Amino acid sequence: MTLVDAVARWLALHPDWLGRMPGMRPVTGLQEAARFWIGPPPTLSNQPPPQELEQMLHIARKFDVAGRDERNRALGRAGEECVLAHERASLQAVGREDLARKVRWVSEEDGDGAGYDIESFAPDGRSRLIEVKTTNGWERTPFLITRNELAVAEERRSEWRLFRLWNFSREPKAFELHPPLDAHVALTATTFQASFH
Repeated sequence: MTLVDAVARWLALHPDWLGRMPGMRPVTGLQEAARFWIGPPPTLSNQPPPQELEQMLHIARKFDVAGRDERNRALGRAGEECVLAHERASLQAVGREDLARKVRWVSEEDGDGAGYDIESFAPDGRSRLIEVKTTNGWERTPFLITRNELAVAEERRSEWRLFRLWNFSREPKAFELHPPLDAHVALTATTFQASFH
């Protein structure tokens, strides 16, 4: 724990170091298709969390919220750009260049509020509405999902997908979840709106 405290003190003095996301080159464009492993979502039979998780949470509690939010937005944007490139490359690989040209980065072009980030297509032309959730942690690292995203997932079950990118800054891996989400994850309310009576 002495080492953990020393690292926490050093990071407190050098907060910009965390924003660098080691091992990840800056995202500047969509020159090449994203390459990452896509596997099955985790199940209850998967291994328990790493022993370091409690130590990482201890360190994480010592940083400013605004800085963390800024890094999370940058990470989320990089993940979305990666999935956008992946979707286009997947469609091109099956000879659907026409659909690849129609793939849209909705959250970038229209703003973040549609309930999904990317509008893509299956090779047969069916719509795929993709909400991207990106973390640098392991596959079971918790992530946030909005009430609007849940509502769109429920309303458009056949089209909506949650594309979960994990271990992003080191060796990106991914899996997809299909609605209903509560069949895959435990949804816990973490923020409440307070209204006056």
